[in-house]
Amino acid sequence: MTRYQNNGLQALAEQQTRFAPTAVRQSQLEEAERLLLELELDRVYGFADVCHRVTGYRPRNPEGSQIPGNELAHDLRCLIEDLSSTIPADATSIGERVLTVEQVSERLKISSKTVGRWRDKGLPSRWFLIEGRKRLGVRESSLERFVEMHQEEVMRGQSFRQMTEKEREQIILEARELAAQGLTLTDAGRVLSEKHGRALETIRYTLRDFDTAHPENAIFRPSDRPLSSEMKQLAYDLAQQGVSIHDLARRFSRSKTAIHSALAEVRTQRLCSMSVEFIDNEEFRTPDAELRIVVPAPPGNRGSETTRVPSGLPAYLSDMYRVPLLNREQEQHYFRLMNFRLYQLSELQKKLDPRRPSNKLAAQADRLLADIADTKNLLIRSNLRLVVSIAKKHLKPGVNFFELVSDGNMSLIRSVEKFDYSRGNKFSTYASWAIMKNFARTVPAENTRLDRFRTGQEEVFGASVEERTSQFECEHTNRAQRAAILEMMEELNGREQKVIAFRFGLETGTEPETLEEVGVRLGVTKERVRQIEVRTLAKLRRIAERRRVEIPGI
Repeated sequence: MTRYQNNGLQALAEQQTRFAPTAVRQSQLEEAERLLLELELDRVYGFADVCHRVTGYRPRNPEGSQIPGNELAHDLRCLIEDLSSTIPADATSIGERVLTVEQVSERLKISSKTVGRWRDKGLPSRWFLIEGRKRLGVRESSLERFVEMHQEEVMRGQSFRQMTEKEREQIILEARELAAQGLTLTDAGRVLSEKHGRALETIRYTLRDFDTAHPENAIFRPSDRPLSSEMKQLAYDLAQQGVSIHDLARRFSRSKTAIHSALAEVRTQRLCSMSVEFIDNEEFRTPDAELRIVVPAPPGNRGSETTRVPSGLPAYLSDMYRVPLLNREQEQHYFRLMNFRLYQLSELQKKLDPRRPSNKLAAQADRLLADIADTKNLLIRSNLRLVVSIAKKHLKPGVNFFELVSDGNMSLIRSVEKFDYSRGNKFSTYASWAIMKNFARTVPAENTRLDRFRTGQEEVFGASVEERTSQFECEHTNRAQRAAILEMMEELNGREQKVIAFRFGLETGTEPETLEEVGVRLGVTKERVRQIEVRTLAKLRRIAERRRVEIPGI
């Protein structure tokens, strides 16, 4: 053990390897490695502090009381090797990959001598049983931590050819795709290292260098950096589409807690910006309003639950007859309830603060919105028959009945929102007036518009047969279009191919993406994506003309 530079650490190593129990040596081994990875080579450390950190015991009169950082790194590595030599672990049982000195040399494209120099500067190496033999090895996590802390030295020690600008752009583009799939910097680095035949650390250094130079378009954003407003909005939209919190955390390189916080912030912002209109009433402000208003509805008219459905009606119309009509007391109850819930929502909005989102308040708002939607839908569905009956009276030749009903339904919805139940009027009277007023305005306007295009031969057009292509023909045409476009895309560069593929869903099993989504993938603004798309489509048209390629259906 004469290779130690500090006498105190040499004595400590001799004592622990001879007399400490196996479990104690194992604990000291782990602690020594953690300390080694935390060392700052330009600092000076007290021996008593080092001894206490490794063994838990602080000597009273320590030898070699002050140790320079570079000397301590060398001796701690020796201590780790000596301790592990007495209790060599099976490399297959520690839960992560163990690399031999030769494998470290091959991965980083450096010589074995360089690995030896790095061990003296803090690269932790231990004795392991590898394939039945006792050999020096480095845990993969320890290697990655060392490389992260000594990036410049690692890059200097590697023998690699100069990367061209085109290669760098391609690696950055592919890294964005991998990051969008949820891969971390290390995982994406491994994939790109194997694909391009580059050292893993060369890839990682290239990507980190890009992220440092372009923080606004960083590929792998630091977990401690807050998400931008656009990224939060995108995360919320993806969550609404069913993407899990786990997948969102991987995609945006954030913790689950950070994702939950971002979603709560966006959710609160949207609730605060929501326009809430209602028919106000003083009874909403009474102390017992909740107990008096949120109660079961009054009973319906006798026989209203079993309305007979006329035969021969389309499905839409027959479904309306299955919804019972409401009597005056029920209408009053549901309109009071709906406007009371809207009043409560408006009051709750005053308590919401996007800067300090509250999941409890947001959950209350969601429950209120659900109640409002249910009550409003009930009032609308129970009065759809009223729209149909009025539409029949305004039906004239050349007017589409279902378009008329649809227009009347919009008037009905507005009537539900504007009806003041406190006046005691029946809703059907108010809604009928609103629907007829709308028909009186829209039906003549539609007739005037149609008169401009009358030819006198409407019966001929009405009797003509509408020709429809079969589903098989459409599918065949779509496949032919896709094949023709994919063939021409060979002449596009990497970024142009990606923009067109993502925007139009050309890859199998994918859906077309918005400009913003493609921009997030490529790390550019949506305006830049639009410019690339316009330029590339023009380029495709020129390619099609030059090749004389016919795209079916276009």
